[in-house]
Amino acid sequence: MKEFSYVVTDPEGLHARPAGILVKKCGGYKSTVKITKGAKTADAKKIFGVMGMGVKNGEEVTLSIEGEDEDIAAVELEAFFKENL
Repeated sequence: MKEFSYVVTDPEGLHARPAGILVKKCGGYKSTVKITKGAKTADAKKIFGVMGMGVKNGEEVTLSIEGEDEDIAAVELEAFFKENL
């Protein structure tokens, strides 16, 4: 299992547009991808789960990736967060 944490710097937080892109990107991996904020955890491949997290600017999220392509998924998703959030 691979894991990384990221503090969201987008002034609007994890809003609809980047959430949709994130879900689409996660859907391209065979691995299971979970997003966690505090005590909440959701499937990062489901838009309602990601939007339900209510991630705001300055909040930290942790992504956990587990499966056969976890290594590349972790690298690419961390880059996605740095570029988009």
